[in-house]
Amino acid sequence: MKKDIHPKDYRFVVFKDMSNDYAFITKSTAATKETITWEDGKEYPLIKLEISHTSHPFYTGKMKLVDTAGRVDKFKSRFQKHLDLKNKK
Repeated sequence: MKKDIHPKDYRFVVFKDMSNDYAFITKSTAATKETITWEDGKEYPLIKLEISHTSHPFYTGKMKLVDTAGRVDKFKSRFQKHLDLKNKK
């Protein structure tokens, strides 16, 4: 293998699925400014995920809508306004 091609800043990082609060810890070089206190009482860098294997329909077998950004609500409100304008005519 070639020398000096791999990152040297591997450290333990917590990845947290924000849709269901599932979290796991693993080694990573991912950069983040946020931290979290893990079950062992130590503080680790935190990477927030929108979806993980515990919430993705492919892995769970359930069709569950995960909307962390409010996109569905925004669409519904826009669509309702459109219907309201159409019904007034």
